[in-house]
Amino acid sequence: MAFALSTMQLESSAFAAGGAIPTKHTGEGDDTSPALSWQGAPEGTKSFAVICHDPDAPLVQNGGYGFVHWVLYNLPDSTTSLTENSGEGTVGINHFGKTGYGGPMPPEGHGVHQYYFWVLALDKATDLPEGLSMHELLKQVEPHLLGMNRLVGTYQRD
Repeated sequence: MAFALSTMQLESSAFAAGGAIPTKHTGEGDDTSPALSWQGAPEGTKSFAVICHDPDAPLVQNGGYGFVHWVLYNLPDSTTSLTENSGEGTVGINHFGKTGYGGPMPPEGHGVHQYYFWVLALDKATDLPEGLSMHELLKQVEPHLLGMNRLVGTYQRD
C-alpha cells in the first residue's frame, strides 16, 4: 500500500490539532515527548510506529527534507496510546544524532514550524533493531503499511 492517510485518528492531551506545542515538549523546555493516543486502526493491524517530523526545517540531506525529531517502532498492536515521556517501543535516531525524542527547536527568528506526529499501522509485528533512521524505518515498514494518520502541532522560538 502506498503512503496515504487512513481513517485512524491521532490526538494528544498536550495540544490540539493545529495548536501550539507546550514549551515542556520542546528543546527549550523539558524536551519530553507529548502523550499521544489513537483509535480506528485498520483491521489486521499487528504493530505501530510513530514519527515526528518538521517539514519546515531548512535542511536537505540524503534525498530527504526537513528535520526528524522522533522515530519509535516495535509497538505491539495492543498499544493505543503513549504516555508523556513514554519508554515504550524501540527508539530510532533523530536528526540531533541521538536516539529517542528531541523536541521542537527551530532556528531563532525562523517563524512558526509545523510538527507532524505520524502513527503508522502495520500488518506484521516488528522486531527491528534500535537506532534506525526515519528513512531506514520507512524502507522496512512500507510493504506492511495498512494505514496512517497524523497530528500537526506548531512551535515558534521567540
